[in-house]
Amino acid sequence: MKLSEVLIKPILTEKANAQQEKLRRYAFKVARKANKLEIKKAVESFYGVTVTDVNTSVVPGKNKTRFTKSGFISGRKPAYKKAMVTVAAGETIDLYSTI
Repeated sequence: MKLSEVLIKPILTEKANAQQEKLRRYAFKVARKANKLEIKKAVESFYGVTVTDVNTSVVPGKNKTRFTKSGFISGRKPAYKKAMVTVAAGETIDLYSTI
């Protein structure tokens, strides 16, 4: 798998931001077929930091429903893989530079 296909996008939530500040841990949405070694190489090459630890989890899809003028609409959000990447002490990733 190419390194450019591994990382899809960073996850920017309140919980993820709190972990960035306290634990130097960053959350990314990654490809389902990517393993921990590929994720580590991709983060190190794209952001120029040293990765010390990678934790992954598959977030299950959820059913979503809403009521509109035209009636009751039901659907499903897709499942995705999430990676929590811990960087070395003294290093940071600037995720907001491209916004």
